[in-house]
Amino acid sequence: MLLVGDQLPEGSVYRLLAEHGGALFGDEYFVDLFKRSTLGRPTVPARVVATVMLLQAYEGVSDGEACDRLTFDLRWKAAASLTVGAEAFHPTVLVGMRNRLRKSDRPRRLFDDVNTSARAAGLLRGRRRVIDSTPLFDAVATQDTVIQVRAAIRKVLATADRADPALAGAVRAALTRDDDYATLGKPPCDWDDPKAREALVDALVRDAYAALAVLDGHELDGPLAQAGELLGLVAGQDVEAGEDGVFRIA
Repeated sequence: MLLVGDQLPEGSVYRLLAEHGGALFGDEYFVDLFKRSTLGRPTVPARVVATVMLLQAYEGVSDGEACDRLTFDLRWKAAASLTVGAEAFHPTVLVGMRNRLRKSDRPRRLFDDVNTSARAAGLLRGRRRVIDSTPLFDAVATQDTVIQVRAAIRKVLATADRADPALAGAVRAALTRDDDYATLGKPPCDWDDPKAREALVDALVRDAYAALAVLDGHELDGPLAQAGELLGLVAGQDVEAGEDGVFRIA
């Protein structure tokens, strides 16, 4: 609470995390999620990632918005015990962490642990739980996945155009969506229609896998290799194929 001190409201989740986050989310908090990882644990401290995920669920914001708030909102910085000048991490860190948590023995650990602390601090008497996991694992995931997968396909195409135009042409020929991937942002969709959202996710993931299939077998290096790795990451996280073969948000 070095940044705003007593200005954080008493009884707020921001103050709770600022005062107890260090004890709740030590360096080893997520160690079990990376036992099988050849790359080791991420460089972002466990307390910072945990705080962002909790506040993301609390405020119901997207991955990108959560990282922006960590950069510009002093309440988020205080809750995560960061200095004013600290920068946020890339939103894909949240994508990967959600996927690892879902497969772990304690997928709800963040919410269970912070609510236990809130109860011990007397913040839950006669009130609902401070944080619920629904916004994090449901509402946030679809639009973030759509934006990230589409942006990663766009990056592969733009990078291949500069590095290997023939390969870029082959990737474009493999894509089936009516989209030139030339602009940023969310593609058109009736976001209130579950079937429309499902169809969009399925089509985007299929385009991502088609692009990766073209890249497979080529000797990639530099920015193009990095773009391919990013596409593989975002296309393989938060999404799974159902028994009917349709790709949906996990």
